[in-house]
Amino acid sequence: MTERGALLALLRSPAQRWRAVTEEVESAGSALAVLHGGAPVQMSLFAPDSTDADALAMDAEQQIQAWEEEGLKFVTLLDADYPSQLLTVHQRPPFLMMRGTPDEGDLRGVAIVGTRAASSEGVQSAYQLAAALAGARVPVVSGLAAGIDTGALSGALSAGGRAVAVIGTGLHHSYPKQNADLQDRIGRVGLVISQFLPDTPPTKATFPMRNAVMSGYAAATVVVEAPYKSGARMQARLALEHGRRVFLLESLLANDWAQTYAKRPNTIVVRSVDDVLDHIEPILAADNDLVWA
Repeated sequence: MTERGALLALLRSPAQRWRAVTEEVESAGSALAVLHGGAPVQMSLFAPDSTDADALAMDAEQQIQAWEEEGLKFVTLLDADYPSQLLTVHQRPPFLMMRGTPDEGDLRGVAIVGTRAASSEGVQSAYQLAAALAGARVPVVSGLAAGIDTGALSGALSAGGRAVAVIGTGLHHSYPKQNADLQDRIGRVGLVISQFLPDTPPTKATFPMRNAVMSGYAAATVVVEAPYKSGARMQARLALEHGRRVFLLESLLANDWAQTYAKRPNTIVVRSVDDVLDHIEPILAADNDLVWA
């Protein structure tokens, strides 16, 4: 029986909140210890006889192995290859599922985000910015939604750069469906990350959770276009809470929320792709506190 099987067994209980399980496992330093040590979460999941716990953990491990046979990777927050930059944020998920190749260079990644209902100018700006970042060997991180996300990831790929998609569903889903080919390509040449089990469908709750992970995974976030009620605005707020830099395109200042965010420390208003590049390189070079475990 393994730590990852024990963790998945704990998370599979519908009666438990994942945050509570995560905190219990982190405190114990071991999912196996929580499973067998009589910790509060374990006591509410299993009978005193540990036989049932062992069987559940073994079944969970078999499920993980089946996912691995599909080419999926299951990484827990106890593993050495869990992205350490995520360990610095409160919303760190207990595990990540990945398709593709993890790379420690993602510590220098820049998230490009914006509205699904983007203007053609906004999509083009995201595409050009991503291509320029890729040309500067900076990984591009985005959410694989329609609009700005699609433009950003497409721009990174077109320049032969590193593209990382953080999605709001399980890896067995593509959302929107028209981005299935893009998701497949990124999974082959870059990395697709999900904090959900593979069959998890898109919901109103999963996308805000995705934004929190994307903010924590990237060293900085660039917002291209975003109305007040958007995940991109939420990600800008989360990035500031996470101590990350936030770049706002000057055109966003037509929105009250952007005017407010522009006054906060760690926020930089930029006018062009060159403006972003001028600011980003010294910031990434200085962010030596983010290291890959």
